[in-house]
Amino acid sequence: MTTALPERDGHQAVVTLDRREGPFGEVVLRQRGRHYEIIANGCFLMDTADGRSERLLIQAALDELDRTGGVSAPTVLIGGLGVGFSLAYAVAEPRWARIAVVEREGAIIGWHRSGPLGAFSGGALDDERVAVLHTDLLEYLAAADGERYDALCLDIDNGPDWTVTDSNSGLYGADGLAVLRHRLRPGGVLAVWSAQPSADFEEALRSAGFADVVSREVPVGRGVPDVVHLARRVG
Repeated sequence: MTTALPERDGHQAVVTLDRREGPFGEVVLRQRGRHYEIIANGCFLMDTADGRSERLLIQAALDELDRTGGVSAPTVLIGGLGVGFSLAYAVAEPRWARIAVVEREGAIIGWHRSGPLGAFSGGALDDERVAVLHTDLLEYLAAADGERYDALCLDIDNGPDWTVTDSNSGLYGADGLAVLRHRLRPGGVLAVWSAQPSADFEEALRSAGFADVVSREVPVGRGVPDVVHLARRVG
């Protein structure tokens, strides 16, 4: 439902297209000029202006799998559907045998299936390799009998040091990292998107038993670069 009187940001009108209350708070879809943005609990989450780092999240994980010997038909779990850049990029790569995407906000799934964000996911939700899991990522990962993946690509926050909801912070601590490590097959890759570098998170990854911990940066127009933190499960 579009608001009648849009805000204005410089020369661009900011129009609220939909606003919903979900189990984790308010989620809003806005249009700023020709771009769309998602706001969660008043916190900017992501927009459609530049998807380079979201695509890097997927490509960097695949590159790391290739570097360590490769997997003939790798599987990937994407944490967070968002505006669809990561999922669409994964679907465009035929080597992924299975692509699961976990999204806890039903509104976001709906904006892709029958709303304006479908233009950015490009029908990826209907790819036969894709399973859309409408659930909370932390709850899904905690399932004792859960599936293991060759890659976990997570983009549910603005980074380990800047979470959208307080409950997400547990994912980046020792207990959460142990769960993530368990959900990876031996040699599997963890990739975590962040709006800023985090030396503390890199150290937490090493302390949790991950190897080959590195960060890949994507320069942005203003401020610090976006970052993809990478780590590999050994053993």
